[in-house]
Amino acid sequence: MTTEQAVAAACCAAAAAAGGSLVPRWLRRLREPGEPAADKPTYASLAATPHLGRWCALTAGVFAGSVGAVLGLEASLPVWVYLSVVGVALGFVDWRTRLLPYDIVAPSYPVVATLLLAAALAGREWESLLRAAIAWVATFAVFYTLNLISEAGMGFGDVRLSGVLAMALGWLGWGQLLVGIYAGFLLGAVVGGLLALIRVVDRKSYPFGPFLLLGTWVGVVSGPVTGSWLR
Repeated sequence: MTTEQAVAAACCAAAAAAGGSLVPRWLRRLREPGEPAADKPTYASLAATPHLGRWCALTAGVFAGSVGAVLGLEASLPVWVYLSVVGVALGFVDWRTRLLPYDIVAPSYPVVATLLLAAALAGREWESLLRAAIAWVATFAVFYTLNLISEAGMGFGDVRLSGVLAMALGWLGWGQLLVGIYAGFLLGAVVGGLLALIRVVDRKSYPFGPFLLLGTWVGVVSGPVTGSWLR
């Protein structure tokens, strides 16, 4: 690891850990869905999970730090710090409720878009910005089509989330985008299938969001290998 990568890893880990520690406070302020399932725990009760802030801080810090170690001092690092914090919150909530809160996912579009625009302005990375926009539209269209084919298999919350993650992955490259999205489906099928087999989750209804988020991380950290693919 170079000095630049070490600095990026440390800064990203520290910033994401600080943000992750605030996840319980964030969850307490979330609006409940209009017609929640009868067995859905409230966001306030999720926020009261013992040591949640510590676990979110640790997890977000690890994810963001590993991304910083791979990318170095790349202009899009603020995006990945933000997504590490948001991803931890969304993954936790989706796993417990099978819902990806609109009030977290929807605002992430302008946040990620603005941060990528700032990165493009700073480094004149217009090609990367265009690729991010195309990745957003194309990936959203694919996930939306899957939702139309089977709403039970692909919830609209996953469709919304796919666009946010695709923007960030697309900025890095087509290889990262393809690996990240494919890894999400692969992890969902393999890990989700194993968890269903041992009856940790319902094989007909388990959340896809955590696997999509984890796949995105795989897409980023595999960048040194996949970065040249379809670039």
